[in-house]
Amino acid sequence: MKPPVLIAAFALLTGCATVASAPPGPVLSPATAVGGTPCDPPLVVPASIVASVRAQFEEGRTGPPPAITLEDGAAYQKMQAEQRTKDWGALCYFRADNAALAAQPVPAGRVVFMGDSITQLWGLAEPQDFGPARVNRGISGQTTPQMLLRFKQDVLALKPAAVHILAGVNDIAGNTGPTTLEDIENNIASMVELAKAHGVRVILATPLPAEKFTWAPQLQPGPQVAQYADWVRRYAAEQDLVLADYYPALATPDGAMKPELGPDGVHPNKAGYALIKPITQAAIAEALKR
Repeated sequence: MKPPVLIAAFALLTGCATVASAPPGPVLSPATAVGGTPCDPPLVVPASIVASVRAQFEEGRTGPPPAITLEDGAAYQKMQAEQRTKDWGALCYFRADNAALAAQPVPAGRVVFMGDSITQLWGLAEPQDFGPARVNRGISGQTTPQMLLRFKQDVLALKPAAVHILAGVNDIAGNTGPTTLEDIENNIASMVELAKAHGVRVILATPLPAEKFTWAPQLQPGPQVAQYADWVRRYAAEQDLVLADYYPALATPDGAMKPELGPDGVHPNKAGYALIKPITQAAIAEALKR
C-alpha cells in the first residue's frame, strides 16, 4: 500500500530495504537476476521513517508516533520509485533470506505467509510468531500479480506444508494499475492452483475491511472489499481450502475497520493483530491436520 509518508509511514517499507539506526532487513548477497544481473543493494530507510514505523507497535504507546521529516519522506519515495522500475515484482527482496532458509532443514509444518504490508507489518506487531517455521513473505504495496510472479521462489521453493494468502486490497486501490475483481480472483486462483499442484495446503484469508485509502482518497472501496471477501468465502468452500475469515472481526456495520483496531483504517495496530491471531492459529491447525 502506498499512502503519503506523513499519514501512514509504516506502509512505506517497500522494496529491498535496510533501515538506518535499526536492525537491518534482508541483506542481499550478489545473487543474480535474469541474465546474470546482480540485485541492487538494499534501499536504506531513513531514520525518521524507521522510528515512526516501529513506534506503531510499541507496547503501551498512547500518543502519536514520531514525525517523519519531509526530506526523509521525499527521498525514500524517490528511491522506491526507482527500485520498482528495476524489479517490479520485488524478486530480489527475499532472495538472500530464501537462500539462507534453503540451507537449513525444513521444519515440520512450515507455513509461509504471502501478502502485502498487512502481512509484512505482522512481523513487527508479533515478531515472536515468525521464524523458520512461520515464514513472513509480505511486501508492502504489492498487488496479486506481483505476488503471483514471486510465488514459486517465495513460497513453493521453501517447501512449506501450507501457505497463508492475504491479498487483494492493493489491487482494489489500483496500486499497479486499473484492476477488476475478476482480475484479482484469477490471480488468487492461480496461486491456489500452483500450491495444490505442489502439495501445499492453502489457507485463504478474507481481506481486512477498508472504506477509504489514505493514498487514494478519491476511491470508496468499502463495497468492493466486502464483495471480494464474499468471493473469498465462496471460493474457499468450492476448492476445499481452509478459510481465515478476518473481515467480520475487524469490520464496523458499514464496512470500515473499527477505529480502535488500526490507525489509518487499513492497517491493524497491535490490538488488531491480536484480535485476528486466534483465527490464524485455528486455520493453521486445521490446515496441518489435512
